[in-house]
Amino acid sequence: MQGASTGTVYGGLKYQARCIADVRADSDHTSFLAGTLSLKEENEVHLIRLSPSGNEISCEGLFYHQNEIWDLKSCPFDERILSTVYTSGETYVASIWKIPEITSQSNSPQLDQLVSLDEHTAKIKSVLWWPLGKHDKLVTIDERNILVWSIDSSNKIAKVISQESVGMLHNLSGGAWDPHDRNAVAAICDSSLQCWDLRTMKNANAIEHAHIRDVDYNPKKQHILATAEDEFGIRLWDLRMSKIPLKELPGHSHWTWAVRHNPEHDGLILSAGTDSTVNLWQVSVGSEDSTIDSPRDRHTRQIDPLLNSYTDYEDSIYGIAWSSQDPSVFASLSYDGRVVVESVKPYIQRN
Repeated sequence: MQGASTGTVYGGLKYQARCIADVRADSDHTSFLAGTLSLKEENEVHLIRLSPSGNEISCEGLFYHQNEIWDLKSCPFDERILSTVYTSGETYVASIWKIPEITSQSNSPQLDQLVSLDEHTAKIKSVLWWPLGKHDKLVTIDERNILVWSIDSSNKIAKVISQESVGMLHNLSGGAWDPHDRNAVAAICDSSLQCWDLRTMKNANAIEHAHIRDVDYNPKKQHILATAEDEFGIRLWDLRMSKIPLKELPGHSHWTWAVRHNPEHDGLILSAGTDSTVNLWQVSVGSEDSTIDSPRDRHTRQIDPLLNSYTDYEDSIYGIAWSSQDPSVFASLSYDGRVVVESVKPYIQRN
């Protein structure tokens, strides 16, 4: 099914942008953070909130962030804390910030820097918070290393407690933290996905021969994750049988850049790409599944997993995020700074 976007549009980002994140810790509102990527201008973090009616998006806060934002995450247990990866001169660094109190006199205040995660010796790519609640550890990934940090935001202390290098022959580009296991992280590495045990800092498992751009764990089913790949589109994997994917979905007509499982509705998956499209999928995969689809099975079932394509964009889409507070809602961010918030309730009710 093809369809133009009919969602609520927030066009308030003045500059190009790649990063959007759900504010999970905001239990009262459907909120998102978006960060800009301007080389010459002072950048901004926008706190965007959906009205209770779902018909209007407002900017609840606009905060200066001097440098280009390449990665942005909201702390899952404190709505006023976030992390960014950004440029500083010719290097990339990461920091944890606190959003200042918003008052009527506030006029785009500066974020309060709590700690700088400055122990990296290679280009940092991503900051990972454990997704399901309070945890005093952070994981950061640079091109050569995985670092585990002990974080004390209240006292502005961050300390590396363990790290491991993947060696000069490999190149890390991102990853995801398993919501079912605080000790498991999946790291995107060249033509493979490496699953790391944070207790031993060793590679415990791997999915080989895939050029992966994004990875996301299924929050409802243990061992299941999705990957966005250049050649194969979207693949779903059971890490206990990592040689062959459980399911395969078509990719986008250009690069498939991001993939996200719905936080509550099992089987609902979003993907976004540089073809200016967001796709909504419905796929039945459970950790209890012991069989893998054969090509014949896929052909004979004749079930189209694509529920809808949202095509009312004019630029590449690098950022998508489901709302934790209302899992029928997602936000997408195109490179031109346009935020669109959509409801997928019709598709949930249909299924």
